[in-house]
This record gives sequence, structure tokens and C-alpha cells, in this order.
Amino acid sequence: MEYRFIVTGGGTSGHINPAISIADALIKFYEGRGDSCKIIFTGRSDGYEGILVPKAGYELKDIEAKPFPMRPGPKLIPAFKTLKKGRAQCRKIISDFKPDAVIGTGGFVCAPLLLEASKQKVPVIIHEANAFPGRANKLIGKKADLVLTGFPGQESAFSGAGKVICVGNPVRDMMFGNTYEGSREKLGIAPDQKLVFAMGGSRGSKTINEFILKAAGMEEFKDVRFVLGAGMQQADLIPEDFVIPENLSVNKYIENPNDYLSAADVSITRAGAVTCAEVAAMGACSVFIPYPYAAHKHQNFNAQAFVDAGGALMVEDEDVCKGELFPVLKELLSDDEKRKNMRENALKLAIPDCNDRITKAIDSLLSNE
Repeated sequence: MEYRFIVTGGGTSGHINPAISIADALIKFYEGRGDSCKIIFTGRSDGYEGILVPKAGYELKDIEAKPFPMRPGPKLIPAFKTLKKGRAQCRKIISDFKPDAVIGTGGFVCAPLLLEASKQKVPVIIHEANAFPGRANKLIGKKADLVLTGFPGQESAFSGAGKVICVGNPVRDMMFGNTYEGSREKLGIAPDQKLVFAMGGSRGSKTINEFILKAAGMEEFKDVRFVLGAGMQQADLIPEDFVIPENLSVNKYIENPNDYLSAADVSITRAGAVTCAEVAAMGACSVFIPYPYAAHKHQNFNAQAFVDAGGALMVEDEDVCKGELFPVLKELLSDDEKRKNMRENALKLAIPDCNDRITKAIDSLLSNE
């Protein structure tokens, strides 16, 4: 039997990577039991999904989509017009591909496909990674056939959905099975070399970037190697005349964060749900800097779960700007036992069977159709 899915999610890697993980898991699940599985994606070819989806080996159908403004204003009418165009494009894609279900992982690019699929009576499945749903997921999720959540206790947010199941947050297979020693050897890091890895997500973080650029040039960190994923947007804001220290490597985007998260003595990141899931899967020693403008401060909630378990440290964005992360990093790099304990405690928070939970929930939904 052949199963067919259209998957959508975009805007940031926090939406796209889970979508790819779910697609990979579905193909592995169905082909593993002797069935076939065909999956395509919808999204904007000029968005991050236009880069990441084809690299993962999937076809991306380009559609039009725009974010809706938070308040009524001049941008509302163009957003509605674009949504109408996007839905028309998705109507044809659905008609041609004939999916068994559509799956959305968040971001405004999901709206055209999920709304049109719902109208066409195609089963709609949503995965919500964060503790508090995003606007698109919250709106569409109330009418979804199945909502999969990364955190428990979200039933009330999706009160109209057919079924709500907590499955955890999917991470790519490459995030499991890495070791500190193996990753360091792969990256060419000497056994006695301290490594600090920092990234602020696909778009980047001004706060994290500025901290790393300064720390790498400080005398107390001169023997530490720094690797920075500066982000597709923030990397271009680094002054052209800035002299990058020899112990610092700056990259726009890190394609293999698994290697760096597992190899680093300390990782410094935001606390998005997917990043937290990857940190847990790696058993990484991390300092979380929650994005201060996240809705309902859900990144603080994510980070606090690790802090409470002894699996990470958390420093507020404003405190990083005040210089309070420098002594924290210095102390952590000098305490081998503390870093070891943090790794072990972070690893305990991983949900290695997340993909199995997701595929079984989806298959159960289709079996009952």
C-alpha cells in the first residue's frame, strides 16, 4: 500500500527541521513494514525551507504566503490576498497529489495548505513544538484531526481538535549516537582543547553573536576555540572591519550542529523547543539564553525544565548584555565534573522514541479513517 503526505513548515529551522524529521520517520516506518511512502513539501522557495527541504532530498512545491499582522492595519489586505493565492495553489497541489493527510509544524507558510486541506476534507495533522502554541497552529489546530505536542498539558489550547497527544519534539536521526570523543575527532579538536559552540538559530541572535565576538578576543579565553553559527540574518550585520580572532570560526549556518553540540565543552544557544530537544539528544553541556520576546516567555519555560533537572544553566538575555555570562562561562570551562554532570542530566531529558510515537499516532489516525 502507498501512503502519501504533504508536509509544511517554514520561516525558521525550528519549524523546518521537525517537519523533515517527521517526513524521514514516516518513510522509515511505512517502508519498514513493506508499504511505500511518498512525501512532498509546500513552502516558499525563497524561505529557509527553500534551502533545507531540497537538501534533505524532498521536493518543495513553491506557494505564496505572508505573515498576518498582529493588529489590523494596511498589511492586512495584502496578507489576505496572498493567503487566497496560496490556497488556490495548494488546492491544485492537493488535487494532483491526492494525499492521505497533510502535516504542519508551524509558521505562517502552513496556513494555505492546512486551511485548504481542511476544506477538502483531507485529514489535518499538526505538531506544536513549544509549550505555548504559535498563532497559526493555535488557530488551525482547533479544527485539526490530530495535534501532536512537544509538551504535556496542551489539550485546552486545542479543545476542538479530534485528538491531542503529547509525543515530544522530533529531532533528526543524526542527533542520536554521537559521542564527545568521536565528534571531537571528526572535527579535528585536540583532546586538551576547550571548545565553545554558540548559535542563535537559523536567523541568529545579536546578543549571542556579540558575546562570542568579544569573548574570543579576551585574554582569559585565548586558549579556547570558539565556533559561532551567526545566523543567516545576523551574520551580515557583523562589521566588515571587525578582525576575527584566530581562535574563532564564524559561520552563517551550521549544517551539522550534532557534531558541534556533542563535541563542545560548552554550548551557548537560545532555548527554542527543537534546540532543547537536540541538546537533550546530544547530552550537551549548555547555557541557554532564552529569546526575550518569545510569546508567553515559552523559551524560559523550556530552559527551566533543564535547569531544574541539573542539565543546563540559564542566563537572561539582558544579563548577557550586562556582561554576566563571562564569569559563568569561565567557571564552567574550569569545572570538568560539573560539565560531566550537566551532560548526564541533559541526556535523561531526551525522548529517543519520539519519532515512533509520532508515526504510530499518525498511522492510527489513518487506520481509523
